[in-house]
Order: sequence, then C-alpha cells, then structure tokens
Amino acid sequence: MSEEFVQALADLEEERAIEMANDRLDAGEDPMDVLDDLKKGMAIVGDRYDAEEYFIPDLMYAGDIIDQISDLLVDEMDADESETLGTIVLGTVKDDIHDIGKDLVFFMFDLNGFEVIDLGVDVPIENFVEAVEENDPDIIALSGFLTAAFDSMKETVEALEEAGLVEEFDEDGLRDGTKIMIGGGQITDDVRNYVRADGYETDAPSGVRLAKEWLGEA
Repeated sequence: MSEEFVQALADLEEERAIEMANDRLDAGEDPMDVLDDLKKGMAIVGDRYDAEEYFIPDLMYAGDIIDQISDLLVDEMDADESETLGTIVLGTVKDDIHDIGKDLVFFMFDLNGFEVIDLGVDVPIENFVEAVEENDPDIIALSGFLTAAFDSMKETVEALEEAGLVEEFDEDGLRDGTKIMIGGGQITDDVRNYVRADGYETDAPSGVRLAKEWLGEA
C-alpha cells in the first residue's frame, strides 16, 4: 500500500490518498511511516511542477491534501502538550511559491511543541522583519526550493541584521541570540555560508532536531 499511497499523492488523487492514509492508521501502522510516504509523494509533485507538468493551482491543491492528512496524523501521534519549547517564524522567501516543504516543516514543529508563526510563501523581506520584531522568535526558518531563493534568503538575513533583530556572525562564524535556519531540497553547506545562516536541514524531522539542539532541548 505504501507505493500506491505515494502514487495517489503524486497524482493528486485526494479522496483515494486520504482513504489510504486512514486505512493505514486504522491498521496500526506507525504514523511516521505514513509521514515519510507523504514526503515522497509531495517530492514528486514538486518535481512535476519544475517540469511544468503541474502549475500553481496544483501546488495549492497538494497543500490542501497535506493539511488533511496532517490532521489525521496529529490525531494518532503524541503531540507535545508541555510548555512551548520556543517560537519560530517560518516562511518561504520572496520569489518562491513552494509551500509543500514548508507545510511539512510547520506540521513537525507544531507537533513537537513549538509555537510557529507561518508567514506563507513568496514572503517579502519586510514581512519577515515585521514578524521578527513583533514576535521575538528563538529561530527564524527560511524555506526555499528554487536556486533563485538563495539570493532572497541572503537579502532577508541582511535586512534582519541591519534592523538589529539578529546578531551578525562573529569572527568564528557564530551568532548569539536568535538563530537562522534555512531549508529546501537543494540547500548545501555552501548555500548556508552564502546566506549566513546558522544551520540548514533538508527535511522536517532533522529541522526539529536542530532546533531542539539550539534550544538545549535535545
């Protein structure tokens, strides 16, 4: 059923995918296995968008499927209901409209006890600055799938530094206070250095682990 579920997701067969997710959970399957397949299916959706087989309405439809299946998973997983671990401002940077990865990141952070302020996609730099100023987050998470997003990430970090909302790197390449995390399928350590982020991850569970390490909750 795993491969069929991934294919249903990739083909945006909403009713079939949700029914299969329900059946797998009712059969006692580990929700994390269903989440892994959700990521695989949505990765295919992203590939089809890049190949111009899918378009923006298809991505929005995929996001709706993610939301519905995520709700099912939350019901089966033990959400952390203890004191909030920290606050995260999250968004896909300007000139990038991909929301699939960001939505999975939101789901995992929320499930693990973080308060997440989700700014959406194609977020202007000034919106990040305003959100950070208003919410004083522990972590700023910048998402981007396209290589064009790297410049937007860099410009966003520069604007936050200029506004005095995050510290600049010291001579050792370290930053005190609020941390900046970047994520996306094509992110590498070279991109992290270019953007001047504190860290990067290419999947949602790893992003949660890194955030917990930064906040001493690992």
